[in-house]
Amino acid sequence: MAKTGQDRLNDPFLNKGTAFTEEQREKYQLAGMLPPKVQSLEEQAREVYLQYQEKSTNLEKRIFLMTVFNTNRVLFFKVFSEHVTEFMPIVYDPTIAETIENYSHLFVNPQYAAFLSINEPDQIEDSLKNAADGREIKLIVVTDGEEILGIGDWGTQGVDISVGKLMVYTAAAGVDPACVLPVVLDVGTNNDKLLNDSLYLGNHQRRVNGEPYYQFVDRFVQTVEKLFPGLYLHFEDFGRDNADNILKHYRDHILTFNDDIQGTGVIVLAGILGALKISGQKLTDQKYVCFGAGTAGTGIVEQVYAEMLQAGLQPEEARRHFYLVDKQGLLFEDTPELTPAQKPFVRKRSEFSNADQLKDLKNVVQAVHPDILVGTSTRSGAFTQDIVTEMATHTERPIIFPLSNPTQLAEAKAEDLIHWTKGKALVATGIPADPVDYEGTKYEIGQANNALVYPGLGLGALAVNAKILSDEMISVAAHSLGGIVDSSKPGAAVLPPVEKLNVFSQTVAKAVANKAIADHLNQNDFQDGDKAVAALRWAPEYKDEQE
Repeated sequence: MAKTGQDRLNDPFLNKGTAFTEEQREKYQLAGMLPPKVQSLEEQAREVYLQYQEKSTNLEKRIFLMTVFNTNRVLFFKVFSEHVTEFMPIVYDPTIAETIENYSHLFVNPQYAAFLSINEPDQIEDSLKNAADGREIKLIVVTDGEEILGIGDWGTQGVDISVGKLMVYTAAAGVDPACVLPVVLDVGTNNDKLLNDSLYLGNHQRRVNGEPYYQFVDRFVQTVEKLFPGLYLHFEDFGRDNADNILKHYRDHILTFNDDIQGTGVIVLAGILGALKISGQKLTDQKYVCFGAGTAGTGIVEQVYAEMLQAGLQPEEARRHFYLVDKQGLLFEDTPELTPAQKPFVRKRSEFSNADQLKDLKNVVQAVHPDILVGTSTRSGAFTQDIVTEMATHTERPIIFPLSNPTQLAEAKAEDLIHWTKGKALVATGIPADPVDYEGTKYEIGQANNALVYPGLGLGALAVNAKILSDEMISVAAHSLGGIVDSSKPGAAVLPPVEKLNVFSQTVAKAVANKAIADHLNQNDFQDGDKAVAALRWAPEYKDEQE
């Protein structure tokens, strides 16, 4: 039975607000509940944007946009699609960090999310059904809130990261917002600020770890696989050991993806491939230093390593191209407390005559002479002028990616890298960076923003109902982005611009869908990935009969 009256106006998937026609107002018992004028979607979008511009702070802008989101999904995504570049830092990083930190104090509406408590495992299925509200869910972004962006453990307040990611899936790739569900696994928090806050809305207990934690995650995974056939399950901002363990456990069995490991890895790989297209060099000739060997850093290394294997190197040969530097310095076989993700890429002390001195980045760069330097350390200014000039002395086109964000945590500024290397560096940053003018050339700076790749990956896999997300599918996504770079243009960026996010997401989706079909990983009858993507893509427009 179709919803009528206030129930329809309160349903963000059905509400059209002032765009309900006179006939629809009569049909759905809305007569007298709306102002007389019937507006078009375009008129509504212009009005929303004017109101948005009146807000004085980014937080006010985000709260306003979330009000629209909670009221009318079509209208929200219509405005978002027209102002993607402007809205991205408002609805997602960096402004979302402020709303996550204040989530319990700002809480008004749960936004059709599922809140699952480790203390109530028997409620998982009912909770998911309630949150789905009869919708056919095809995409879930789930977090346990342990490592949110660069701000740490925020417990159940991390649900906002799931909401934000799903917004980008729709705005960038056209995933139907009625088919998505944000989920948070509340296993407690080790954030004392939250535990001591009487207004905190999550479980007031320390994080549950070990086998009980993994049993809870597994029960969740089994339940969503049963309830939502053909699901794409995206894990986001889990602690680094848990993230790696979960991905390794499920990736060969279900259609799943971890953005912190695979997403960061594939966008950096795309940037490296774009840089190599400009320099004319081969990936298999590059020496790679990872500075900050946590979840993101090792995830990137694993992705670049997998690409080297596909390029023909044997595993042991490929591993010799990587050097991991963390708080202890260069990581060796006997370094204490190595993580499972670090162990495959550690070095032997016998390789170096000065192994005991390799405790800082400068000494490592002097010893290794890397071609690629990627920073995920959150150590502001770590890529100093002497380190960068030393690197540039030994490689013709140094590839330098200071990826830590927000701005105050970046390892270096793009402008400095271009000047210190006399225009030789091929640079991508984790935050937006203005072009750099140097000796008559304008150097465009690519942003290694995961949003350039994960929406298209998801859409492409969903379009053909892929069995799994294979390394080969991820690789073609990276190549499809890296291949867009115009290597003939002086100062060209190593990655395409974020403002064309919606265009490049389709490029990625088609490449992924066609690769899945070619490798017989599709579970539907589509034999043309381009057509499959086009058939699934959603656009923000009102339907004549929106039941």
